[in-house]
Amino acid sequence: MNGPQAHWLADGTRLHLNHGPIDLVIEAFGEAFEVRAAYEQAVARFQNILPELVEELPALRQPVALKRRPFGGPTARRMEAAVSPLAECFITPMAAVAGSVADEVLAAMVSGRKLDRAYVNNGGDSALHLAPGQSMKLAIAGTGYGFTDRILVRAEDSVRGVATSGWRGRSFSLGIADAVTVLACCGAAADAAATLIANAVDLPGHPAVKRQPAFELAPDSDLGARLVTVGVAMVSPRETAQALEAGLAVAEDYRRRGLITAAALFLNGATALAGSFPDPRSDRLRPSDKTKDFVHA
Repeated sequence: MNGPQAHWLADGTRLHLNHGPIDLVIEAFGEAFEVRAAYEQAVARFQNILPELVEELPALRQPVALKRRPFGGPTARRMEAAVSPLAECFITPMAAVAGSVADEVLAAMVSGRKLDRAYVNNGGDSALHLAPGQSMKLAIAGTGYGFTDRILVRAEDSVRGVATSGWRGRSFSLGIADAVTVLACCGAAADAAATLIANAVDLPGHPAVKRQPAFELAPDSDLGARLVTVGVAMVSPRETAQALEAGLAVAEDYRRRGLITAAALFLNGATALAGSFPDPRSDRLRPSDKTKDFVHA
């Protein structure tokens, strides 16, 4: 495995950090000195994140319990904290790894810095920083079905993380959602919740759904022999609504418990929403240099 890599993307403003399975795009906004220092801090912290996780990987692949375990690394502790409130379901800290890495690098970026805005995008699971009065527009996944593909997050909102899960994504899913995008207080919380909501969008035993034991696809998967979705043929509108309702019930429960701010669920051209997604076309968004799109894929 190559060591940590850092290079500028073609636009010269976004930094790409890569180490093994971790692939980040980061960007900061503010005074030039502050932005430069933020990037340096992010690169310095990034050097050790993967080795720290590998050291505790066996425990991170074990199901979470009601009592938190004392992990040594800060990223591992973020992962455990994110999944602990969800311990009533089968979930391991690995369900929050992408969001937790994003949170950890963002925390390093902003430490001691005066930035207007910043984000760390870890393959679509992202952590956000917004100074007072600032806002950011996000492009979210799964929005080819008549749902606006831009949302606005303002500094006064509680949202500092966004994550997407689904069977079409880069991680395994037990459900059939094309995508579930979650807004939450941090990347780790959004990541963990998106995983379980996407798992809940399902039609158990349906012949149109092809499943396979996770270990057959990835021998070291934390899901073991659990059946993960590898294909979904066409299901009827009624069945689509049934699957979305199952996922929506979980999303609404998490929202009532304060674990997430909102969730958008997508399947077979249909959408279900828990909470509200602020539309940047509303009157609350005034044209200024305080907003900028970034891709959340």
